[in-house]
Amino acid sequence: MDALGQLDDAQAERRRGAVARLRDATATSAGGIVVRYEGQQPTLVVGMRRRERNSVRWTLPKGTPNPGESLEETAVREVAEETGLRVRIVEALPSIHYRFVQDGTRIHKTVHYWLMEPTGGDLAEHDHEFEQVRWVPFDEAPALLTFETERDLVAAAARLIGAGPAGSDTAAKPAS
Repeated sequence: MDALGQLDDAQAERRRGAVARLRDATATSAGGIVVRYEGQQPTLVVGMRRRERNSVRWTLPKGTPNPGESLEETAVREVAEETGLRVRIVEALPSIHYRFVQDGTRIHKTVHYWLMEPTGGDLAEHDHEFEQVRWVPFDEAPALLTFETERDLVAAAARLIGAGPAGSDTAAKPAS
């Protein structure tokens, strides 16, 4: 590095080479936005994971398919495991895509989501994947959720159920 903290040509080339040596892989997960109504106000389930000592991430429940499992089956199972709730799918939501690097591999991940409603269970029965699970009003979710892709997905779900700024009061609610 030079006096200004910039990489010299050899260092820059080594850095480019390190990135070029990354292996590429794909990953798929499935999950859901579980909605219930408290009076007229829709709420959704979010979970908190502690990643590092002082870092927490609030996210939507999701997970990896087991062999032979459909994406819908994965979503229902993962949501049940991570939240303690039994759920049913109401309708498909948009998938989200993102990339990250882990252990020398550049991973392109797709997460498929469904709008869901609870049919039973209890948040107290969530598994170890989340340290805490709770219901939050849709209008509070953007300030709580860690990832922009999930905030955008929640906004799309809010519009779909008529709870967002672009929603209408005449939108259908999931069946109870």
